[in-house]
Amino acid sequence: MTIVYEDRDDEAPSDIPVRRIKFTINGQKKIAEVEPRLLLSHLIRQGLELTGTHMGCDTTNCGACTVLVDGRPVKSCTMLAVQADGRKIETVEGLATASELHPLQEGFKEEHGLQCGFCTPGMMMAAKALLDANPDPSEEDVRWALSGNLCRCTGYQNIVKSVLWAADKLREAQA
Repeated sequence: MTIVYEDRDDEAPSDIPVRRIKFTINGQKKIAEVEPRLLLSHLIRQGLELTGTHMGCDTTNCGACTVLVDGRPVKSCTMLAVQADGRKIETVEGLATASELHPLQEGFKEEHGLQCGFCTPGMMMAAKALLDANPDPSEEDVRWALSGNLCRCTGYQNIVKSVLWAADKLREAQA
């Protein structure tokens, strides 16, 4: 993997410390050489070119950058890439298969859970963590699980309906 760094006239390339990390992202094993200060969100978006993980605030307020790390939702704008060493990362690109959408993606389509779509990847990943842990969530459970993700376009009702739709579909598939 190639990581591109800003050229600084006062730093020779050998002055930039690099650490080799191994991780799995969306089922694929990867090795990357990263600066210790590189954020996970930047590794995902720029290093791996998985641009579904959005950058909204860089302060953990919006949740647009939410990914799953070892099954837990993490705001990747505040996690260093070196902290992902040995971990399993899931992004929105890993939800669908080549031939079909994940029930969460279908639910957002069927229940009109998105408007501009900027917050949608983070919402879906937070919702996936919820549904993996609790396949039969209440509306309150969904609202709590998504409480760290902001949407500036909708009133959240359709987002909650989308997640509940997906939960129903996942339970039907299990039956």
